Amino acid sequence: MAFKRKLLPSTSMLMAFDASARTGSFTAAAQELNLTQGAISRQVQALEEQLNITLFIRAKRAIHLTDKGQVYAKEIHQALQLILNASLNVITNPFSGTLNLAILPTFGTRWLIPRFTDFLDKHPDITVNFISKLTPFDFHSENLHMAIHYGSPDWPNTQSTFLMGEESMPVCSPKLLKKHPLNNINDLQKLPLLHLATRPHAWQDWFLQHQAKPPTNQGMLFEQVSIIAKAATAELGVALLPKFLIQSELDKKELVPALDLPVTSSFGYYLVTPNEHQKYPPVVAFTQWLLQVAKD
Repeated sequence: MAFKRKLLPSTSMLMAFDASARTGSFTAAAQELNLTQGAISRQVQALEEQLNITLFIRAKRAIHLTDKGQVYAKEIHQALQLILNASLNVITNPFSGTLNLAILPTFGTRWLIPRFTDFLDKHPDITVNFISKLTPFDFHSENLHMAIHYGSPDWPNTQSTFLMGEESMPVCSPKLLKKHPLNNINDLQKLPLLHLATRPHAWQDWFLQHQAKPPTNQGMLFEQVSIIAKAATAELGVALLPKFLIQSELDKKELVPALDLPVTSSFGYYLVTPNEHQKYPPVVAFTQWLLQVAKD
């Protein structure tokens, strides 16, 4: 630790050295930094003693960089510029930074990403890294600032902000519906039902909410909404899917309601933020933007 401190001189030492190297004079450096010539000289001398090298050759009325001093001066000037630019950036662009966001694959590709250009236009200095997950998120081990979660707002040590609810409906290919017209729920039980792995009880709940007995046969199982939607368009069966995630297929008539019996889920979509990231500027900016988009 002591060795590291030796290699990290104070900013005042480095600024005095940088100004002296650029101007070739302790006096000129003192004028630039609004200090005395003696103060500049002492700072540079303290820097040389800390590094145990000679940075300047001192003549009566002039100073000259040594070979090592020339190399060091170039790198220190670049380092000070980086610090200056970083400080200026954080002052003038308070919402700049990196945001690591965990998203559900289908929610991300079908709802969030098509709208995301607007966020980038409004916050060009924020770099967003997307982490797509079906399994539960681990904020700490995966270095996540936020997550979009479907379920209940029961995540410990976080703040869950409600984004939207979800209405699901049974859908299928219009060709399948033409071959097998459906007049009631009993007719639906005769067709293959497609299941989503992340919501294994969705069909059972749907039947119960409509005062009908759930079928006992187990249909095909799919991991993602996008895949099960494709399966439904390919006439493999009837899928129970969130309407807002399959709006494109509905608009194109690739999928149609099998029965006009939607159901509203007791769960919802939440923006989940660990308590320690609540005031992080990119988190604040994204939260404000997403809530407005969800509201609209």
